[in-house]
Amino acid sequence: MNLVLIGMAGAGKSTVGPLLAERLSYGFVDVDAVIEADQQQSLQELVDRNGADWFRRLEERILLGLDLRRHVIATGGSAVYGRAGMEHLQKSGVLVFLDVPLPLVEARVGDGASRGLARQEGQSVAHLFAERRPLYGRYADLRIECDGQSPEQVCEMILSAGKDMLER
Repeated sequence: MNLVLIGMAGAGKSTVGPLLAERLSYGFVDVDAVIEADQQQSLQELVDRNGADWFRRLEERILLGLDLRRHVIATGGSAVYGRAGMEHLQKSGVLVFLDVPLPLVEARVGDGASRGLARQEGQSVAHLFAERRPLYGRYADLRIECDGQSPEQVCEMILSAGKDMLER
C-alpha cells in the first residue's frame, strides 16, 4: 500500500512526504521531481513552453507509469485533472488531501509565477483553488486540515487517521 499526498501547491506535500516516508520506512517519490528529471526542464519552463493542458497530459502519463509499493508519493497540484492517473494511484494507495486554506496557499506560493502551476493564462491562484478543491475531495480517502499545523503535526494526523487504511 502506498500513501499518496494530493493538494494545492504550497499545501506541504513535498515537506510532509519525507517525514511520513521515514516514519513508515517507505520510499519517497516527488512526482514534480520525476517530471523535471524526465523532461530535463523545470516545471515552470515546461508550462511556459507547452501550456497547462500539455503539462497535465504529461503529468498523467508519468502517474500512469508509476508502479510502486510502500512509498509515499507527493503528487503535483494538478494531478487531480487526470482521472486515469488518479484512479491508477487509488488502486495501490491511500489518497490523503492536505487541505490548506486559500490565504495560506497564497502566502506560500504568491502569484505562482515561478511555481510551475498548470493553469490557464490569466487564471488566478484563487480561481485555481476553487476549481481544484472539489477534485481533491472527490479522490481523497482522507482529508487533513493543515491550517496552523506544523509538518510534524500533519504527519501525526495522517498516521493516526490512516492507520487502518494503510494496513489493508
